[in-house]
Amino acid sequence: MSFCQEDLRIHGHAIELRVCAEDPYQQFLPNVGQVLTYLTPQGPGIRVDDCMESGMEIPIYYDNMLAKLIAWAPTRQEAIQRLRRAIEEYVVVGIETTLSFGEFVLTHEAFLNGDFDTHFIAQYFKPEEGQKPTLSEQELAGLAAGAALLYDQGKKASKPVLASSSQSAWQQNRRQLR
Repeated sequence: MSFCQEDLRIHGHAIELRVCAEDPYQQFLPNVGQVLTYLTPQGPGIRVDDCMESGMEIPIYYDNMLAKLIAWAPTRQEAIQRLRRAIEEYVVVGIETTLSFGEFVLTHEAFLNGDFDTHFIAQYFKPEEGQKPTLSEQELAGLAAGAALLYDQGKKASKPVLASSSQSAWQQNRRQLR
């Protein structure tokens, strides 16, 4: 290689939140069902690595990670603020996710001060002491939009999609959802 370890420099800060189909308020119990609405955040320093779309089904046999939500900024504090904004803009309706837990972590004093370890959940996350978040107006609007989209798609679908030799059933079903 044309460079060595000493040539590398840190450039900014990145924070990743793994968005999983789990309910943090039920001991992170996996959650299955249909994703009625799925809208990802955008903007400077935000990246979403995912494989989800509105209308997709989360089956019982799955890897519960839906996406990786990544925020980058010049400073740690700015990266935290970008990730908080992205969590607020992220809409997943139909299943429970770890987005609310991500918001909890990003606002907790121990995390903000960098004074935490692998026992963070056991030490600080007490869902029984707090109230589970209710649906926001944005989430309710997303739910209504997702229901309308699925209703329209159901009216257009004349028969189930079957696999052919050139495309998998997954590819055909994914195209049908668009």
